[in-house]
Amino acid sequence: MSRRRGPAEQIRDLFAGPGSEDYLGEDVTQSQHMCQAGALAESAGAADELIAAALLHDVGHFLGELSGHDLMSGTDNRHSHTGAAWLSQWFGAGVTDPIRLHVAAKRYLCAIEPAYAAQLSPASAHTLEVQGGPMDQEQVRAFEAEPYFAEAVSLRRWDDAAKDPGAATPTFEHFRPVLSRLLAGGSVEARH
Repeated sequence: MSRRRGPAEQIRDLFAGPGSEDYLGEDVTQSQHMCQAGALAESAGAADELIAAALLHDVGHFLGELSGHDLMSGTDNRHSHTGAAWLSQWFGAGVTDPIRLHVAAKRYLCAIEPAYAAQLSPASAHTLEVQGGPMDQEQVRAFEAEPYFAEAVSLRRWDDAAKDPGAATPTFEHFRPVLSRLLAGGSVEARH
């Protein structure tokens, strides 16, 4: 009789499987990138929900019909929405909304901070155009009205910084206690 695998094991398998592949034109693997983002959130003293969001922000690249390779080829895979939707079966909005909004946060920052776009990696600058380019003023106002827009902006900045092949990068297992606390109902956010 087979035992059903829990959410932490399912997520770990994504990190060990497709996450171990190249990260779409960057010098780190996708797992290294996500673990670096989680470590940056942790170092900043972020709450468990935001650490988990930073760690899990790109799982949508491994889910759904379109992959990260489709995104690099010019078709938006909407990985932020796919990942957030999949993770919502276990996590509340404090985790899933910053993930859902992290691509929008890149578009937002390009609109409000003129120097931000120049700091993007070449791969991220390419995907910016595929994902809609900088926001217009109406989109900026709508983004700022999102309950988790500030958390999404923090996540985006960690996302941008989490591409360092020389960084000491924790493994997925380092974050297991954070995920365990949230999966055990320790989240302060109501589950939707």
